[in-house]
Amino acid sequence: MTGPGNDPNDRLVAAVTAHDADAVRACLEDGADPATRGPDGLPLLCAAVAAFDHRTAEALTEAGADPDAELPDGTTPLLRAVDLGSPALVDATLGKDPRLRLAEADRTRLLDLARHWVETGEARELRRRTGAPGQATRRPGADDEHTDIEEVSLGGLTVRTGHRAVLTTLEWKFGILPPVAELVARAVPYPDETHVNWSNASYFLAHRRSPQAWSELAALRHHPDPVHRRFLASVLWHRKFLTDHFGRPDTGRDPDFLADWALDEPDGHVLAKVLDVSTHDDHPAQEALGLRYADHPDPRVRQEVPYCLSRYGTPRTEAADAALLTLARDPDPGVRAVIARTFATPRELTPVTRETLLTLVRDPDPGVRGCAAESLANSHDRTAAVTEALFALLDEENRLLRLEAAYGLALRDDPRTDEAYDRAGPFGPGFEHDHRLSAHWNYRWRHRPDPD
Repeated sequence: MTGPGNDPNDRLVAAVTAHDADAVRACLEDGADPATRGPDGLPLLCAAVAAFDHRTAEALTEAGADPDAELPDGTTPLLRAVDLGSPALVDATLGKDPRLRLAEADRTRLLDLARHWVETGEARELRRRTGAPGQATRRPGADDEHTDIEEVSLGGLTVRTGHRAVLTTLEWKFGILPPVAELVARAVPYPDETHVNWSNASYFLAHRRSPQAWSELAALRHHPDPVHRRFLASVLWHRKFLTDHFGRPDTGRDPDFLADWALDEPDGHVLAKVLDVSTHDDHPAQEALGLRYADHPDPRVRQEVPYCLSRYGTPRTEAADAALLTLARDPDPGVRAVIARTFATPRELTPVTRETLLTLVRDPDPGVRGCAAESLANSHDRTAAVTEALFALLDEENRLLRLEAAYGLALRDDPRTDEAYDRAGPFGPGFEHDHRLSAHWNYRWRHRPDPD
């Protein structure tokens, strides 16, 4: 018999109130009803939506909570999610087959609400709803694990600034293809690639493979505003991502287009992005581009050069090696860190790459030291110079750097491995499956006492 304190529905209410999505899923697996109502009499999905808790909203919706349930005020949980301007929340509550599930009038209502926020603006709409004077307050935050957003508050109400992304998502889900220029216009006011309005527009434009869409996108390469050109590079990045991870149609001529673009792009920020995207495909012009920009004044460009000069499965030329060794002394620590990572492949270090990494592992910048330590630890180099350089890192303040050193010693069966892990740790939650800690277990297993 289930006692009051163990009732799965009661526990579900508590878990939703605590914004504990893992506990919510556990309660649902134990038989809790996803349509359970909270203390306010509304479905718990409404509480998750009101709290911007997209993970809980997703768990409830997947378990059967109705995002289209009509509420006393005439709204639905999905409509409320659209109103709040969080794309993550809308994704979580859209449910299956919204284009088929929702009547045309309901789809139009959702689209009109999102479009109204886009056209009116968050602060203005909040002022209209609340009648509150003064300036709205804005606070940066995250919409989900991958994208950033702002929250806008006024008169006791708070929304997020993702209504443009919400509108784009709804259009895609409902089979509507707005003009390319319209999606570009939704993105460019937010020129941060992690902002949800930028990321969302570039992601859905990457799905558009018609000749007309490509023609309009390709024209952005010559747009006078570098933000528009950088947006095009983001779309091309997403096109490659969709091809590699979801089997979407091949990117076709994108590598050639990017290689040509890299030759005449004047803006450093845009050029760095173009080089970044271009190195995701193997192209014969990569080394020439790397050598061309090895001394570019923008460090963001120089940080991409090592990837141009280190093509997977292709031995580096003497010219490429010489350029990389010069970049190993670059004044920008970000460039030196990329060099330290680049020299991890191949794992068989040459005398020159070994000496370079031994220099970088003593770099004044801790990020550079960390990259060099990882490359040395994972290399096949078993020389005393590398082993002692790793042991010396145990004096570092950064415990992850100490852990990397201990890991390298374990791989080398160094007799000081136990001491190294003692000095590196302890490591608690979050490290249960860390391969560097597993290496210590494997070391101890190899060196366990003889049963005799």
